[in-house]
Amino acid sequence: MTLSAVKKKIAPEDYILSVLSPEDRLDAAFKVAGEAFKKTRLTMKDVDNAVKAVRRKAYEKKK
Repeated sequence: MTLSAVKKKIAPEDYILSVLSPEDRLDAAFKVAGEAFKKTRLTMKDVDNAVKAVRRKAYEKKK
């Protein structure tokens, strides 16, 4: 088998996500969400409260 037969193109986003821990992926998702909702009527407190609620649910399942 030659190297060219095994070569596969990988998207940088997929690689970055694959090397992050689940907690780091969650943190990254929340940062993206914070930026996405920055110019809406939601306050940062609303976003923070939602983040805390989701984290609580995500981390409770681990225990």
